[in-house]
This record gives sequence, structure tokens and C-alpha cells, in this order.
Amino acid sequence: MDKSALSEREICSKLITPALQTAGWDLQTQIREERPLTDGRVEVRGSRTRRRKSKRADYVLEFRPNIAVAVVEAKRYKYSVGHGMPQALAYSEMMQVPFVFSSNGDGFLFHDKTVTDGPRERQLTLAEFPSPAELWQRYCQWRGISDDVRPVVEFDYHTDASAKSPRYYQQNAVNRSIEAIATGQNRILLVMATGTGKTYTAFQIIWRLWKSGTKKRILYLADRNILVDQTMVNDFKPFKSTMAKLSTRSKTIEKDDGTEIELETAIDKKKRLVDTSYEIYLSLYQAITGPEERQKIFRTISPDFFDLIV
Repeated sequence: MDKSALSEREICSKLITPALQTAGWDLQTQIREERPLTDGRVEVRGSRTRRRKSKRADYVLEFRPNIAVAVVEAKRYKYSVGHGMPQALAYSEMMQVPFVFSSNGDGFLFHDKTVTDGPRERQLTLAEFPSPAELWQRYCQWRGISDDVRPVVEFDYHTDASAKSPRYYQQNAVNRSIEAIATGQNRILLVMATGTGKTYTAFQIIWRLWKSGTKKRILYLADRNILVDQTMVNDFKPFKSTMAKLSTRSKTIEKDDGTEIELETAIDKKKRLVDTSYEIYLSLYQAITGPEERQKIFRTISPDFFDLIV
């Protein structure tokens, strides 16, 4: 094979992808080719706007879907094996992954951020690419994830027929939160701008902790009724009958598809007692922080009734 005649895409399909598969990486569930990261910065000059080139990683390797551990950047054979390393390192910073590879189809330059003593970079042949189990074991050691909490960290994201995939920063937020909670951290702060998918991110965190059995009763708080209601019928819809609102006022609202639904409420209107049969509760901040309301809500449940408050 004349490698010098191959395009970058052919270098990927004929040399890099087969090397990854030989190492044990599954093409369908663990190898994400041309993974989009950004749409490109929008530049404004007077009355004119233009979008700069989007950022797209040639490969993102995931131990499980949406749990990334490595980035691989490919270049044509005429370039050195490490020519794509600066670009790969930039992508790895965005994806928060420790293992970074650059290749021109002749081998790999491997940059290992988990190394604390000695050189971080070394060259590998195509046949020496590390397996998923090897990189995941090293990742867990680097992050302080012990074997007893690995099932929580490895638990799947929620997926549905839409096949919606989290953006890279949402994936970072979900994975780091799950890792922190699984390893015993009790207080976590995520700062996300308007329109970046805070509710979707919170849903994926709650889903993985709840489905894995790590947290059994969860309270989700918002500052407005409409946000609680929209969350119940949209992002949190997969929780179905296990979910209810900490409120005495039932409400029928219109869903995105035009149909109407009546929200489940978890407080008896007359007795002001909480129905403890639910697992996912939603409420307003003031309903929990106000002393009078808090006294009413917690009349039948202990302060540690909730395993997680989001």
C-alpha cells in the first residue's frame, strides 16, 4: 500500500480504524469518528457575520457510550506521526480526557496525562494501541475510582428513540458529577449559562444515580412553577409514575405535542401530608427554604428523607 497517496480519510478507514478494532475497540459503541465539538465561533464585523470553522475530533474513544477516555487525531502520511498532537491536546482539554493520540497511519504518538513521573509521550506501532480495558483501568486509577464504585461510574446514560447525544460540556458535567458522588463527595456546584441544557444535564445525573440504585429518593428544585411543570412533562418524562410535585395544587398543562397532562402532586391537600411512595420529587426553592412551608412539608418525613437534592 502506498500510504503517501492516501487522503486523511483513507488513512483513517484503512489504517487507524482497523488498528483500533484489533486492539478491542468496538466500532459501534466505543469509536466515535468525526465527533463534533463546536459549531464554530460567530464573528461580527459591522453588519456582517460569519461563522468560523467548527471543531471536530477525528476520533473520540468511549469506554461506554458518552464516557470518553481518549482522543485520536489523524493526519496524512506526508506529515510526522506527532503532527496532530497539538490539535489532539486541545480537543482532550475540551473533552477532559487523559489519553491523547496522534497518527499519520504509520503508528501512534501517545500522550498520557496520567503519568506523574517520567516522560508522558512515547511512540507506538499500529499493533500496540492499548485496549479499552487497559485505558479504563488507568483512567479509574487516575480519577481515584475504586472497583466498588465503578458500576455507578460506568452506568449507562438514558437513551430513547431520538438518539439524542449530550454535547461535550454536558457530558463533562454529568461524568464528573457522577464520579464525585460515587467517590463520596456530597456537595457539587455546576455553573452553566442560559441555554446550555442545565435541565437535560441534571436529568442525566439523576437518571444514572437513580437507575443504578445509588440514590433512591431525589428532590429537584427550581425557582418558578413553570420550570417545574415543563421539566415534568419534557426532560423528566422518563421517570413516569415515580415522579411527583411537592405541591397541593394539581395542574393540567399542555405538552409540546399539544396534548394535555395532569401533573402528579405528592402532598395531600387537606392533611398537608407528603405521599412517600414516590421516588423523584420536584418543588420550588421557597417551598423548601421557607420555615412555615418546610414545617408543613417535612411533617411526615425526616430531614434525611432525600438521598440527593439537585
